[in-house]
Amino acid sequence: MTDLVDLDNGEYTAVVDSIEDGFATVFFERDGEEVESAVLEADRLPEDGHHADAILTVTVVDGDLDTVQYEPEQTTKRADAAQNRFDQLSKRPPSEDDS
Repeated sequence: MTDLVDLDNGEYTAVVDSIEDGFATVFFERDGEEVESAVLEADRLPEDGHHADAILTVTVVDGDLDTVQYEPEQTTKRADAAQNRFDQLSKRPPSEDDS
């Protein structure tokens, strides 16, 4: 397991990457930039946040999670934005024959 001693005290957005064998790989962001990742015991996360791409708001104090809250609206917004980017990238540009 990885502790969070490299993170400054404060609030972060956390993104669950995966959960396997009772452990969650989580990426921590601040101001839209990834700042750290950690492997945590999955039971430290809210039950409804036990899935890939779940967005959490966490507070870190002295290298440990102080508060953790699942953000369902943010999770949906990020998933929708990612799908929209994928949809845009998957569209073929018109060929010269199409004009």
